[in-house]
Amino acid sequence: VGASLFASNIGSGHFVGLAGTGAAGGIAVGGFEWSGMFIVLLLGWIFVPIYLRAGVSTMPEYLGKRFGGGRIQLYLSLLSLGLYVATKISVDMYSGAIFIREALGWDLYASVGALLGVTAIYTLTGGLAALMFADLIQTFIIVLGASILAGY
Repeated sequence: VGASLFASNIGSGHFVGLAGTGAAGGIAVGGFEWSGMFIVLLLGWIFVPIYLRAGVSTMPEYLGKRFGGGRIQLYLSLLSLGLYVATKISVDMYSGAIFIREALGWDLYASVGALLGVTAIYTLTGGLAALMFADLIQTFIIVLGASILAGY
């Protein structure tokens, strides 16, 4: 679960976007990430056991059980999905596509399509368990890659 939280939080946006912003603006850019680290730890150590005891796996599902009714569950699901697509997923897709374009010379749109295709295939075929194992593998790749980049 910890590796999945880590890999879900860290992505290509960190290596491409935050690294460039940090190089241009200095170490203050990392302040947000340091505070984010404590929130992810809080989620893993405090909220995950609460979710497990309640028998839920998402915040909207927890709120639906806690307060009853499906409206709050639907509202939070749509709000979270909209915000996540507008902020995190779009940035990760773009920065991942930039990396693929630079590394392999592909077109930007073909790179985005490849990223979406691979993600859709392993999500649809394996479900949440496949995502957890993919996140575990990605954690090792991210740590190894970041270590190599730091040394370079």
